[in-house]
Amino acid sequence: MAKPRITIAVDIGGTFTDLEFRDASTGAAHSLKSPTTPDDPARGLTDAIALAGARFGFTTADIGLILHGTTIATNAVLTRDLPPGALITTAGFEDVLEIGRHARSDIYALRGPDRTPLIPRRHRFGAPGRIGAAGEVVRDIDLPMLDAVIEQVATSGAQTTAICLLNAFANPAHEIAIRDRLLARCPDMAVSCSHQVSPEIREFERTATTVLNALLVPVIARYVTALRARLIEAEITAPVYLIQSNGGAIGLDAAVQAPVKLLLSGPSGGVLAAQKLAQMLDTPDVVGVDMGGTSYDVAVVAGGERTIVTQGEIDGLPVRVPMVEMHTIGAGGGSIAFVDPSGRLQVGPRSAGAVPGPVCYGRGGVEPTVTDVNLILGRLDAATFLGGRFALDLDGARAALRDRIETPLSLTPDHAAAGILAVVNAKLAASIKFSLFAKGLDPRDFALMSFGGAGGLHACEVADELGITQVIFPRDPSTFSAHGILSSDIQHDLSRTEILPLTPGSLPAINAIADSLRSQGGALLDADHLPDDKRVLNLTADLRYRGQAFELMVAVPDGAITDVTLTTLRERFEDQHRQRFSFDDPAEAVEIVTLRLIAIGILEQGARPAAYAPSETAAQNHRPVHMDGAWHVTPVHRQLALAVGETLSGPAIIEQEYTTLLLPAAWTLTMTVSGDMTVRKRV
Repeated sequence: MAKPRITIAVDIGGTFTDLEFRDASTGAAHSLKSPTTPDDPARGLTDAIALAGARFGFTTADIGLILHGTTIATNAVLTRDLPPGALITTAGFEDVLEIGRHARSDIYALRGPDRTPLIPRRHRFGAPGRIGAAGEVVRDIDLPMLDAVIEQVATSGAQTTAICLLNAFANPAHEIAIRDRLLARCPDMAVSCSHQVSPEIREFERTATTVLNALLVPVIARYVTALRARLIEAEITAPVYLIQSNGGAIGLDAAVQAPVKLLLSGPSGGVLAAQKLAQMLDTPDVVGVDMGGTSYDVAVVAGGERTIVTQGEIDGLPVRVPMVEMHTIGAGGGSIAFVDPSGRLQVGPRSAGAVPGPVCYGRGGVEPTVTDVNLILGRLDAATFLGGRFALDLDGARAALRDRIETPLSLTPDHAAAGILAVVNAKLAASIKFSLFAKGLDPRDFALMSFGGAGGLHACEVADELGITQVIFPRDPSTFSAHGILSSDIQHDLSRTEILPLTPGSLPAINAIADSLRSQGGALLDADHLPDDKRVLNLTADLRYRGQAFELMVAVPDGAITDVTLTTLRERFEDQHRQRFSFDDPAEAVEIVTLRLIAIGILEQGARPAAYAPSETAAQNHRPVHMDGAWHVTPVHRQLALAVGETLSGPAIIEQEYTTLLLPAAWTLTMTVSGDMTVRKRV
């Protein structure tokens, strides 16, 4: 039997399911988009694979690996479509979720925003017993009292339970005892323990993360069950891995146990792809922006490296797991334009999604979206959208714009449509400013790397607003996140908190923790059946000046940790501190707060991609396009007809099968040897 040759990456978004695959026998890579099926996303995945196989000539037996990014966890949190849950915590700490942190997003507000905890007060239970900060048992568990608490949980109607005890990161014995007793009483209960989900300090963040994980376990378990059934039905036997928020892959069973790690599953693939392309094009400082149908994701690659943070946020909820640093707003091709009660034109964050989708999709949408406006202004062609297989309804889009925007605001069609684009472009530029200014970075020092199905129509105009003079369009921008997923490796993140001074006296304790983490990482890679030559173990340390309430993550040099290692760690920490905060303090003591291990299993992903060569000879066309306040008869080019080194001067439209790029006047595009396009503003 021939060795499977096809590696597939699938990114299921809110509107489209993106697929990219690589043929190991030739290095050829191909991409495909098909509509997402919100009622059953797993069906959309197998439908996309079947469509790709029929189109490009492979069978399910040829598939060796499937890497899958998904928004299932994210959407469940955003919509609060979560099962009823319970929380067992140390008695007296039942209200940690509600108290939160005394951080004020609006410092001038007279009262804070309303926050409804994911688990109501009646389902938060205090357990007897107490663990001290050093891991010592302060008070043993009172078993009769614990049994009473467990009986309350069992009769509460909860389908899942989070167990998060005070100082469990230092000693998980009580969490384990409560878990075992709860499962003996409720064997079908989904249970998440904080010492497994987030074994780190800070009670609010650890509790919130554990609760999110617990509530997502049934959601992801249902999806994985449905996915496996769909794969069996489609006769697909290849192993499947889900993509985590850190950009690494994880097996289906492991994902069910740690679903909180999937919250940035799809977007993390785009950041990984942006980092790799920035390095290949020798453009180390880029802002990667992914504009799909629903959202606009912004990530900074500085010095050729993406940033991994140990804590993020989803819809105002803290999540303390490693993830790519990203800022997301609700602005995409499906974002709905409307007039608010004060008479102002607004765009998003509501989206038409995949169903019904923009009005021009002809699926029942009635509210105008960004995609409708781009069609009305000639930037999209109704006849060539999605390679001509999805005809767009221009008249329907015009009618929706007239009824919802033009008439209420007494605007002409051109002014209404152009106004919507001006509003959305300003929102996109503001989100990029937010991401860069927070790091003390100047947009003018960066290139803008634009991808996603809708990004190419806005990138140059957004760059203009920011003073950015270089834009990069990847070879297949519409499926670029799937392209990044295609190069993902298995990754396990482990951590352990123990606050220690960064001095030689701490070396025995530091090395003991490091050895324990390496052993755990090795065991996880053993379970993934990774050979020794496909393993990488990277150690990092969260460091801070004594008394600080925040840490910086610093890479630990390879090998045993020695006095020299400690000196290197301090130097690296102070370099980062100066870069981030413009000062350091050599006289102040430095502490290690948490040691982390990244255990990487390198996956076989086939031959290198084939070199770019034009594959079309389509003649140049023209059509009227509205830009810069007027209509212009604009040349329309096919991307796959452009030769390496060929240049185009704007205004121009460049069409691909799944997306369209707008090149305004004063911008020049050059096709690179890799098939990626660089665009520069003419001075």
